Amino acid sequence: MSCHPVTAHLLLGCVLALVPIVLTSNIWDLFATGYQETPFEAPGTTSNIRTIVIDRCRQYWSLHPEIGERDCNAIWEELLNAVQGKDPCGITEEDYRHLTEMTAERIPCDKTLLWSRTNKLVLQYATESDHFLTLAETLLGFMFNELIWCGTTLGPGFNFTACPAWDECEYNSIQSFWKMASAAFAQESCGIVNVMLNGSAEGDLVKKQSILRTVEIPNLDPSRVSEVKVFVIIDKEEEDKNSCGSKSLMELKNEVEEHHMTYSCIDNFRIFD
Repeated sequence: MSCHPVTAHLLLGCVLALVPIVLTSNIWDLFATGYQETPFEAPGTTSNIRTIVIDRCRQYWSLHPEIGERDCNAIWEELLNAVQGKDPCGITEEDYRHLTEMTAERIPCDKTLLWSRTNKLVLQYATESDHFLTLAETLLGFMFNELIWCGTTLGPGFNFTACPAWDECEYNSIQSFWKMASAAFAQESCGIVNVMLNGSAEGDLVKKQSILRTVEIPNLDPSRVSEVKVFVIIDKEEEDKNSCGSKSLMELKNEVEEHHMTYSCIDNFRIFD
């Protein structure tokens, strides 16, 4: 519409007529930018996440044909269905159950490697050695490792602006995913289950709220797991600050034995000597 500065009455009418247009434009901007009612602390969904996940899925299957052919597009759709249109702080482990079932694979006995507070060292060691297998080296872990995603209640799809940080809310999309993935990995483990802990870290070697103690150990099957073997590892450039006799490891030992499994611990294990 066009407005001519003829009278104050006509000018007021022009301003009022423009108000709905401005409001509509602002609302559209909120949807287009992934606006959320709650300002989350972490970055938004990883750019090009669909392409990354499907490419990783196909790459993994080409390297491990023994797992059988998988429908990578269907796996992607299952992730989308688990979170889209939902509150990013209202995603539970159950939302990912079907996804973990679609990606299940056999874990060779004696090769499971769990860890806490040693991520980079463990992944480096596991990559260079064929003795152990981490969650990140399974199909499910490989596809989603180090990616971020969350949905939005404002519509379908993902929020690319911001997502909840790991500890920002209890049922966020990333924490719930890794808890479910970790539980599935533990349930498939057999024989000796290996655990690597950072003896150079400050404080408790393995915290009470860690996934290792709250998810993985409780989900090990005592009828299939013969032993939980802990390695307290020391980076060759770091100081030895913890040992098998530390308080948190004594607690872990009790938890393993209460779960009717054998426990052992090796001190000062230097993996890159």
